[in-house]
Amino acid sequence: MLDTEELRRMSPQERLWLRQALAEFDAPDPASRRASERRRAILLAAVIICCVVLAVWTGVLAATLPRYYRAGGWRGAWVGFDIGLLLTFAATGWAAWRRRQVLIICLVVLATLLCCDAWFDVVLDARTSGFALSLASAVVIELPLAAVAILGARRLLRISNAVLQRYQGQSGPVPHLRDMPLTGVNRGRPLTDLLTEPEAHCPVPTPSGGPGGAPAG
Repeated sequence: MLDTEELRRMSPQERLWLRQALAEFDAPDPASRRASERRRAILLAAVIICCVVLAVWTGVLAATLPRYYRAGGWRGAWVGFDIGLLLTFAATGWAAWRRRQVLIICLVVLATLLCCDAWFDVVLDARTSGFALSLASAVVIELPLAAVAILGARRLLRISNAVLQRYQGQSGPVPHLRDMPLTGVNRGRPLTDLLTEPEAHCPVPTPSGGPGGAPAG
């Protein structure tokens, strides 16, 4: 077993190889990876179906809904929405205070609810005496808070990915969110993955310094 002094004597390349090897040993087995790929394919198929159905339904609503409508349960709808928003704020505060990973989800949900609040306030108050107040509230309060929540979630994801990269023996800058691969699943082409088998797991690259790929010294 390597002790602390031996680890200190290793070169950066040797430590990089060691981290890669340890990450490979802890990787999921092939059966687990295949099950994960099947679940991913099912999820992708469901998302595609939902997008098609929602696009058609949106067109139907745009063509058939009346321009003006007297809604029932107005108080219950808005009071219920604000209670949900309050609970989301509370959950976000708790997760931030306790420094829990669920904070990322809370921030995304909070940003979504704030954007929805701003949208419905402005749209439903259009051509009424409360439109100016709703617009000012959206621009000054709700949308800035939503932006802060999204930027916070983005920062936490990048920090988590930076730590993951370091422990997997990967170097280089942290990629953009759109370029970050999901942890524990193979990278591939989303649509073609629905019809093809996942790629075999690649072996860990070995450095050129030591015999058989082992660290020299």
